[in-house]
Amino acid sequence: MNLNVGLEGSSITRPPFFDGNNYSFWKTRMTIFLQSLDYQLWHIVENGPRMPTRTIEGVVSLKPKNEFNDNDFKMLQLNSKAKHVLFCAVGPNEFNRISSCDMAKEMWDLLEVTYEGTNQVKESKISILVHEYELFLMYDDESISDIFTRFTTIINSLKNLGKSYPNQELVRKILMCLPKCWTPKVTAIEEAKDLSTLPLEQLLGSLMTHETTMKNHENVEVKKKKSIALKPSREESESDEEGDMTLITSQFKKFLKSQRVRRL
Repeated sequence: MNLNVGLEGSSITRPPFFDGNNYSFWKTRMTIFLQSLDYQLWHIVENGPRMPTRTIEGVVSLKPKNEFNDNDFKMLQLNSKAKHVLFCAVGPNEFNRISSCDMAKEMWDLLEVTYEGTNQVKESKISILVHEYELFLMYDDESISDIFTRFTTIINSLKNLGKSYPNQELVRKILMCLPKCWTPKVTAIEEAKDLSTLPLEQLLGSLMTHETTMKNHENVEVKKKKSIALKPSREESESDEEGDMTLITSQFKKFLKSQRVRRL
């Protein structure tokens, strides 16, 4: 168990820790963390800093440090701050991997290539995940919560690799993956809601509520069937008891009669 995740997760001021495991999870959290600190900081990580340059006789070259202005220093400071945040967010192995990088973007890209692969590898991963997405169906023993967990895992993994779907398509995909017994509910949602603006979370809530109602109906039906099954059983039991009493009474009368005959 990675205790670091639990410890740093209790503070919004500490970057999410990456120990070499579950990179996609860390990447998503780290992106949000950097954006929350300073969106310009995230821009530096994603796109790299604008290096201070000068143009002499049409030739562009880097400025010497003694010509840096305030904006130049601010840009370089943001790069250093981004590097510092990334260094604080990784363990020793990842630190050694990225420590020689001069730019925060280089550090970010190196981790990305290391754990997501080159563009060719990414395309292969995307192809596999898209295939899972297209064939996505609800299993017989699954709850609505279960299928949403599987579904969001797929779409989040695709999003991390640069592939995303519009909300309307995601909503329709969930509705299409449900079995036939859900058809009335699916039809009701399609008629009552605007699928282009319906949030997945709202769809989840609606489907979970319907699932609870369906289960309650099933429980009532099971109880009714048990009650009907028990009723004739009780009647048969009472009938058997009456039969037994009649037989015992008859045998007792025969016994008494035989005793009187003997006395005579």
